[in-house]
Amino acid sequence: MQSLLVEKNDRVLNVTLNRPDSLNSFDEGMLNGMITALEEAERNQEIRAIVIRGAGRSFSAGGDVKTMGSATPAQVYEHIGILNSCIKAIKEIEKPVIATVHGFAAGAGFNLALACDVLIASESSQFAMSFSKVGLISDGGGSYFLPRLIGPHLAKEFFFTGESVSARRMYELGVINRLVPADRLEEETKVFASHLATGPSKAYGMMKKMIDRSFTTSLDEILEQERITQTLMISTEDHLEGVSAFKEKRTPSFSGN
Repeated sequence: MQSLLVEKNDRVLNVTLNRPDSLNSFDEGMLNGMITALEEAERNQEIRAIVIRGAGRSFSAGGDVKTMGSATPAQVYEHIGILNSCIKAIKEIEKPVIATVHGFAAGAGFNLALACDVLIASESSQFAMSFSKVGLISDGGGSYFLPRLIGPHLAKEFFFTGESVSARRMYELGVINRLVPADRLEEETKVFASHLATGPSKAYGMMKKMIDRSFTTSLDEILEQERITQTLMISTEDHLEGVSAFKEKRTPSFSGN
């Protein structure tokens, strides 16, 4: 069985973590497959949005506990390097990436979801920074992403205890964008991804970069970057189409260019 399934559906690339018997815990084939899929999606102008989901009962349990304790330090270092490349690929692609979560998102599986631009979750899903349960620290960027969303005190509590947190609480804390009934998760994700896939892709890519940089960049730098980027954006086909559609009182038909 392939540990990662990749399928293009119109303008949306669907990426499915496919190790359901181990709650979609990561292996190198899965992570390398995601890196390749994202790199190809960046080059493919037909793809305008990406959805990451898990097969079976859960989104992902992150690291495979069954293999822990047997890996050498060199193997762990290599594995986390691949995980890091996967996280960076999600952050760097200039297209919206949506995580759709059901069941559990734990450890690095939770961090993979946090790396995405939008997180849609079922009302019954659970989230856990479970690293402390096995005497480890976060990997996959959790100690970067979570404090920026909920603040350092709550982040430390979640890391220290490793306890599961309900989707409802994560939604109230602003970690989850949309909370939906379990039986509506796939449909709601499809509708939202399809909506983004018809939008102004170049503008989305620039918005994503600017927002992510805002946490480590001064106001003066952001203002100047906005100035330069906007000067370039006014020449895009999507901007011209958006202006025409506004004047003609119709829905714009963006090409992504």
